[in-house]
Amino acid sequence: MSMRNFTDQLSVLCLSAWVGSLWAIAYLAVPVLFYAQPDRQLAGMLAGVMFNWSGYLGLLCGTFLFISMQPKRRIIAAMLTLSLIQQFAMAPVMSNLKLQALPLDVMHSMFAGQFKILHGLSSILYLIESLLGAYLVTQSRRD
Repeated sequence: MSMRNFTDQLSVLCLSAWVGSLWAIAYLAVPVLFYAQPDRQLAGMLAGVMFNWSGYLGLLCGTFLFISMQPKRRIIAAMLTLSLIQQFAMAPVMSNLKLQALPLDVMHSMFAGQFKILHGLSSILYLIESLLGAYLVTQSRRD
């Protein structure tokens, strides 16, 4: 196997892992979690852990893809930027609001308004990242 072939195969694996985790967690696992878990605070905490791990996976895979997929660099850079914003700007602020709200659930505290705004903005950024990822997956079949 040539080095170029290995890099191409690793790129496909990284793209699949990154985009697959975006879609599987946000649009399958988290909705099922909130449906099946009656304790919404626990469900939110577990969802946050899943998003955190998925975010780090995306940063790792996205960095490799940025280096290896020359023609798609702008899209990958946009996805990485969105992931960085969510991972290191939005998520820490949202976590801090949850901590400040304790022992209450953040949604039943004086921080609920701020949390809803950040959660909504984060959801929009995540959707954009997911759609860009879906575009990359569909375009990778043409390469």
